[in-house]
Amino acid sequence: MLRLFEQCPACGGSLVITEIQCSNCHLKMQGEFKPGLFSTLSDDQLTFVRAFLRVRGNLSEMEKVLGVSYPTIRNKLEEINQTLERGEQTPVITLAPGNERSAILSKVASGELDVAEALELLKALK
Repeated sequence: MLRLFEQCPACGGSLVITEIQCSNCHLKMQGEFKPGLFSTLSDDQLTFVRAFLRVRGNLSEMEKVLGVSYPTIRNKLEEINQTLERGEQTPVITLAPGNERSAILSKVASGELDVAEALELLKALK
């Protein structure tokens, strides 16, 4: 399967996913979908993130697993961070204290928040 393009190969514009299909039941869904944040990472970066998670962020263990120095690991983390920051376009959302649930729902109604972001914020309230 091909890796997602980050931008149009012809003009460099941003791309929108318009159709997805289940590989099991072949259900097709059409609309406008945003690719996941980690889809912007290269295979090498994803492998690094998996190893980092496997050792639970222990940089000394990363040195042993990868056989590279601490500064190399820090540089790789910074590279991955920058890649993710370029792909992340989620606005910082501040909510007034008090009735956060209503504030989140109001932001969805006004279009300031999409449903996925709202769900994450609502889950964090519990």
